[in-house]
Amino acid sequence: MQLKLVTTEPTFLKPSVTILTVHCETMDNQTPNLQMSHLLHPIRVQEVVREWLKEDTPSFDFGGFVVGEKEETAVLLCKSPGVIAGAPFFSAVFEELNCQVEWLHPEGTFIDPSLDGPQTVATITGKVRHLLLGERVALNCITRSSGIASQARRLAQSGKDADWHGQVAGTRKTTPGFRMVEKYALLVGGMATHRHDLSSMIMLKDNHIWTAGDIPKAVSAAKSVGGFSTKIEVECRSVEEGKQAASAGADVVMLDNFAPLTLHKAAQQLKEAFPHIIIESSGGITESTLKDYMGPYIDIISLSRVTQGYDVVDFSFKIRSNLHDPANPLVKQL
Repeated sequence: MQLKLVTTEPTFLKPSVTILTVHCETMDNQTPNLQMSHLLHPIRVQEVVREWLKEDTPSFDFGGFVVGEKEETAVLLCKSPGVIAGAPFFSAVFEELNCQVEWLHPEGTFIDPSLDGPQTVATITGKVRHLLLGERVALNCITRSSGIASQARRLAQSGKDADWHGQVAGTRKTTPGFRMVEKYALLVGGMATHRHDLSSMIMLKDNHIWTAGDIPKAVSAAKSVGGFSTKIEVECRSVEEGKQAASAGADVVMLDNFAPLTLHKAAQQLKEAFPHIIIESSGGITESTLKDYMGPYIDIISLSRVTQGYDVVDFSFKIRSNLHDPANPLVKQL
């Protein structure tokens, strides 16, 4: 597997965005040479990164005054097991600051530092004050996105291990301002993103239905504006509601907060009556109970914990120096 980092010539006032290209023989569930990073619009990434940097340094850079502009190289160290994700955003942070990033492991690689200690994942070179301006912002991004991708990989693998035909998906329950990164990390980890926002699929939940009057009225109104190109999903709490949704023209029926045994019976009845309908299970599902919800009539299982309560992967950012160990070992004695 070969990693190629391609950049245009950056300037401090008008920087470029790193294009991360991973070439490999095979990629699970992907055509060779399709790059996940190509999903990202360079301008959107640049806008997001600039906001992060402005938030972290709204006025004076006091630490930058101390260190100056000597050119240095820093290392990105992975210190806990996990899947590398968020590399395009990490690179874009330093591109904004006229620094160069070289990745030693491609995005999507699982790193296990428990075998040989902290692993160097990337090197970053530039003026030292610029390196330190980007340090925390970039770390905040890659620790979180890698945490999501790591959990996503476990969840997706659980479905494969069970020989289940469906997909495990995230939800719209994401961190405000961080959704693009979190959804991207789900994809790197192998999960489905579910809808990205209110505009990408029409989902009619209980509040919509109660306000509209009933399921047929809500679906009819949605179809009048969504047209042929936008799927409609309806949250249902019974088989009867599911049948109403399917009869009204919904594409997806979400069976919300069903116990596993009840879920599978309800899904079977709906599939037998409407073979074309997509059945989603959601509500109260965790990593430990996920397999209980997998079945021949369930197409999608969505859970929010993967973008709400995830563990992060531990990374650190250290300037190379002969005076200290970048692995920052535990102090055991005075």
